[in-house]
Amino acid sequence: MKTNLIEKVLKNYKLQEKDKALIERLVDEEMDIPRCEEILDFIIELKLDKSSIIGFLGYQLFKVKPETADELSKSFTKDELSIYNGFKNLKDIRYVSKTEEAEDIRKMFLGLGNDIRVVIIKLAGILYDVKHLSLPLNDADKDFVANVKQVFAPLAERLGLSSMKSYMEDYCFKLQEPVMYHALLDELNRQQQSNEKQIEITKVRLQGILDDLGVQGEIQSRQKHVSSIFRKIKAQNVTMAQIYDLIAMRVLVNTVEDCYAVFGRIHAIYKPVPGRVKDYIANPKPNGYQTLHTTVIVENNRPLEIQIRTFEMHKNCEFGVAAHWIYKEKRSRTTKLDKKLSWFREILENAQTLSSEDFIESLKTNLYSGEIFVQTPKGKVLEFPNGSTIIDFAYAIHSDIGNHCTGGKINNVMKPLYTELKNGDVVEIITSSTSKGPSRDWLNHVKSSAARSKIKNFFKNELVGENIKNGKTMFEEAAKSRNFSINQLLDEKYVDEMLFKFSMSSLDELYAAIGSGSLIAAQVVGRFIALYSKDHDLFKPKQNIVKVSTNADGVIVDGASGLLIRYAGCCHPVVGDEIVGYISHGNGVTVHRKDCQNLKYLEKERLIEAEWEERVKTDFIVEIKAISLRETGMINKITNAITLTKIAIRAFEVKEVPLGLEFTIALFVKDKSQVEKAMSAISSIKEVKKVYRTN
Repeated sequence: MKTNLIEKVLKNYKLQEKDKALIERLVDEEMDIPRCEEILDFIIELKLDKSSIIGFLGYQLFKVKPETADELSKSFTKDELSIYNGFKNLKDIRYVSKTEEAEDIRKMFLGLGNDIRVVIIKLAGILYDVKHLSLPLNDADKDFVANVKQVFAPLAERLGLSSMKSYMEDYCFKLQEPVMYHALLDELNRQQQSNEKQIEITKVRLQGILDDLGVQGEIQSRQKHVSSIFRKIKAQNVTMAQIYDLIAMRVLVNTVEDCYAVFGRIHAIYKPVPGRVKDYIANPKPNGYQTLHTTVIVENNRPLEIQIRTFEMHKNCEFGVAAHWIYKEKRSRTTKLDKKLSWFREILENAQTLSSEDFIESLKTNLYSGEIFVQTPKGKVLEFPNGSTIIDFAYAIHSDIGNHCTGGKINNVMKPLYTELKNGDVVEIITSSTSKGPSRDWLNHVKSSAARSKIKNFFKNELVGENIKNGKTMFEEAAKSRNFSINQLLDEKYVDEMLFKFSMSSLDELYAAIGSGSLIAAQVVGRFIALYSKDHDLFKPKQNIVKVSTNADGVIVDGASGLLIRYAGCCHPVVGDEIVGYISHGNGVTVHRKDCQNLKYLEKERLIEAEWEERVKTDFIVEIKAISLRETGMINKITNAITLTKIAIRAFEVKEVPLGLEFTIALFVKDKSQVEKAMSAISSIKEVKKVYRTN
């Protein structure tokens, strides 16, 4: 058996001698060879690469001989090692059978897998395991079957592995409802030969319609799975004889006009079932679903459902908001996970048009890079930014838990509060009723915005007196560093204006906000200075030039006067752009690009010359747009082009426009040269027709 497995790999993959030798060492008689062989068939069928094989076999060896597997993994390539570690990450995941937590488990499963290849191979293993379970089931088996049905079958469907999903559901149905399963299966088997023959007959007749009309199209067919039939019987309280889509066919064409032409011809050759003709093109479903439905009586005197839609409608049904898994799971909208997975379904849909190298390259991705998933002892999954600590976890449970947290256990081992969490950790928080609450140093050891906000709220609400005292000191020091005295800045009218701006009732409340960290002392002082400067005519527009720089606190200031500077959000100026200043009421100076379209709406007398100083050391946010043809893989092409320039992406959005696809990309850049570098990289993509900065 071991020899057969090795020969199957060698037959399907052209390997170098060192890889052949490695495969032979990875396959061991103690491994579950039949299981490995069936999963290997799936890997080969999906045309996954050598790294997938080696990483998978390495993990199978790890399960029986961990030391041997880890030793051999030292000779793995980086990609092979990534696959191997992905499987190891998934080995300790705790699953729960609560439906409301299924989505979190799916996200954790994807996050721990590191790579889509790991995820789909792992799903193949889960399919094998549920397929080979037999009755009676013990408690652990029952939990496993529940998870296959509630967690993994829906995940397989969203990944585009529809056949895998259907078989998972059938095997779960067989184990959970054996009597009903066999009764329905027997009835299906009695009809199978007749149904298969009918599908072939109808396919020929539908192709004849397309040929007569001169319409290009595609014809698809399917027979309903036994688990799907049972769901419909239960949901609609009907018998099997009353189910009209045991067999169904779909016709895909290019235009709406073609849809209606084919629709009419079908009714000319087949008699429609009354009440079973639906026009969801003229009257789309609330989620945007569009298709013509008709059920007709065919040659074997049984009903057959036929759907007619355009290729564009089909894409929306498979990958968009009308995707069928959404209404099957009784949801009205897509989740973040749905959006992350839609691109993968498109890859599978277009796999035949991609080269082997491009297909595998598309799969080398972790959908949740930068995010980690950890669990409570009861199996609830929580999601955090990479680098989060026990403190982040405590505040995610509850504010009181965080405020009284004194320590934590990670995988049943006591760890310090500042310990960073890893994917798959099981975390338990230790609290004390005598705890005095968080220290300010905790703010340096949290990554999640929620934890940071809750810690700041504690200081704001619990330590008001101390915050006022600290805030006043910080304000005075910030004013002194800018060569201003408190008496200059705290004029009653300036204080009133600032309190109104911040919606506060007293100066103490302003000090408390600074002391708690809600406001930055340097920025508040900068606003007071702007009011003072305006009142004392420190700015003389015709004689001065704003010199844009940063001070020791990283605050944007005019290098000459120390006045607060801010960048206009409409045109996003960066170092290297020609700029101009605009003196604002109480807001210092706003810096615009000289070509900003909004300048024409501003008061000319408030404009002032501006220039950059060398001391500007900061990351700027700049927004660019690109228009491309509507081609598959454009997101990957554009993000890869930017990644190669080593410029960080802050935000990315794509939408369809009449000309094709419009991409809006926000970048972190140092200066104008980086903007031009990013735009040049995007322009080099042949499908991109236009690239420009927004204004």
